[in-house]
Amino acid sequence: MNILFVMYDQLRFDYLGCSGHPHLKTPHFDRVAAMGVRFSNAFVQSPICGASRMCFYTGRYVASHGAAWNGFPLRVGEQTMGDHLRRAGMGCWLIGKTHMRADADGMQRLGLSPDSVIGARQAECGFDVWTRDDGLWAEGPDGFYDERRSPYNEYLKTKGYPAANPWAVHANAGVDDDGDIASGWMFANADKPANIREEDSETPWLTSRAIDFVDSAEGPWCAHLSYIKPHWPYIVPAPYHDMYGPAQIQPAIRDARERDDPHPVYGAYMENRIAAAFQQDTVRDKVIPAYMGLIKQCDDQLGRLLKHLEATGRMKDTMIVLTSDHGDYLGDHWLGEKDLFHDPSVKVPMIIYDPRAEAEDTRGTVCNALVESIDLLPTFVEAAGGTVADHILEGRSLTPWLHGERPEWRDYVISEFDYSPTPQAVKLGLSPKECRLFMVFDGRFKMMHAEGGFRPMLFDLESDPNEFVDLAKSDDHQDVIDRLYSHLAEWGRRCSQRVTRSDHDIQNMRGRSVRRGILPFLVDGSEVPEDLTQAYRGPAPARFTDD
Repeated sequence: MNILFVMYDQLRFDYLGCSGHPHLKTPHFDRVAAMGVRFSNAFVQSPICGASRMCFYTGRYVASHGAAWNGFPLRVGEQTMGDHLRRAGMGCWLIGKTHMRADADGMQRLGLSPDSVIGARQAECGFDVWTRDDGLWAEGPDGFYDERRSPYNEYLKTKGYPAANPWAVHANAGVDDDGDIASGWMFANADKPANIREEDSETPWLTSRAIDFVDSAEGPWCAHLSYIKPHWPYIVPAPYHDMYGPAQIQPAIRDARERDDPHPVYGAYMENRIAAAFQQDTVRDKVIPAYMGLIKQCDDQLGRLLKHLEATGRMKDTMIVLTSDHGDYLGDHWLGEKDLFHDPSVKVPMIIYDPRAEAEDTRGTVCNALVESIDLLPTFVEAAGGTVADHILEGRSLTPWLHGERPEWRDYVISEFDYSPTPQAVKLGLSPKECRLFMVFDGRFKMMHAEGGFRPMLFDLESDPNEFVDLAKSDDHQDVIDRLYSHLAEWGRRCSQRVTRSDHDIQNMRGRSVRRGILPFLVDGSEVPEDLTQAYRGPAPARFTDD
């Protein structure tokens, strides 16, 4: 079996037809959901791109792998999806984005050349690269945000787009009434069509690269197809730019009570520039239709890919996984972007089609179990026929749910956020070590713990599904807070760094040194079986003297 692992960047869990959006029709996402299982309570282990993706790729929490923010390197030696799947006999390929930065210092220290196979895999998050394009080819006074060559920009140049950076001035910009660049970085331009042929825009381009891979690959393989969209810049080519308008915009999920004596960290985020923009209805009226258009384009390109899998006979032997690295507030809770732990940010779509016969009874079903993003990697290892290295991987395989079983399952999910590089950390006067947030959610109550001496936040999603009322402002729910803190403490005590010896290894080690002659603390030897002391009994050799 092959695995097509598709990730969309910044796709909200509730902006799909199959998850209930009233206006955005996504028939191809819905089709995969009808073929498989839609997990309705899937949460990422961090609501920031780089940290979240490193959790997907390692199967480990942020506190375990350490790459807690965009641009924080994933340390050399951290085992990734490619390591685990190759051990099971499956290739592992990248088509698109990882947002991973290589641990260049660690590679140099160990003498690993990025030109070698092992060095290249270390530098590319464990993947063999079909096409890597992280998709943000921004350019400012100090140069490019991403200093590598952009395969997408090179493609656009071959298609006749003359600019030095066509990503910036064609794919992510329109043209204003005066004939000037209308950059997608400015929300005011989100309603303009991108100045590019639709078939040359980012999502179709990457879909074409995926089709090329499917036609060329020799299995079994896992292909990580990782789109940059619907991530900002919020601008999309015609005809998607005006498919939606104000009548299709969902009202902002926000309440005046949220602004009344907010948690200090939450308050700092509500006052930042991103939030200030999305608190304006004029911004939402332009951005959200563009965001919906980007999702509609993603859905159409998924349909193109599914059609190719059918035509080539690969649908019957390819597991398909659709998910996202985090959501997008879009003005909900008075915020923009992601970062904190409200559902629009930390909850993601997750749909899995398993072609195996064992999955027949679950097709078209919804699973409400508490799922973490780190659960995908052990699921993939099992699909590849391998043994899950559960002393390394911290997630749990979803195979039982796919095959109609009711396994014993987790009681809570965890997410983490390190905001130490942000203006909010400066505003609050915090040291980097104090800028850490943790979410514990048990299916009803959601708590956010903040280091730095702050009180927690608490929401009851049963009585307050929109997460408006912070119950931790009073002492009325201290018992709930104490219980969730006990979950956080239990999670914090997990065995996460003993990655070189499995439980099986350790069990086999028990007693081994005794049988190899290490016999300390014996009084006269009668405490152990005779065969263990055989080498130490019998006639002594000639007495040794200095003479």
